[in-house]
Amino acid sequence: MDLLKLKQKAKNLQPILRIGKNGVNDNVINEVNKLLKKRNIIKIKILNNCPVEDTNEIIDEIINTCNAVLVRKIGNTFSIYKENNKKN
Repeated sequence: MDLLKLKQKAKNLQPILRIGKNGVNDNVINEVNKLLKKRNIIKIKILNNCPVEDTNEIIDEIINTCNAVLVRKIGNTFSIYKENNKKN
């Protein structure tokens, strides 16, 4: 899908997942994968109590582990996309 269309779609999304004091763990990765399979594009917010200071580290870990693509990042909120391989 075209990145511009993805950015427009992501703009209207609300954060569906929040990363807080536990940081990125297996539960977060599993939830991200489940949400991407269901929705293809999701918005994630990194809360202030997250132990990792650099938000880019968190984003890199999530997109690399989940084989997703970063659509946009604004502050502590970012959107990622993963194409669904399921053909109906």
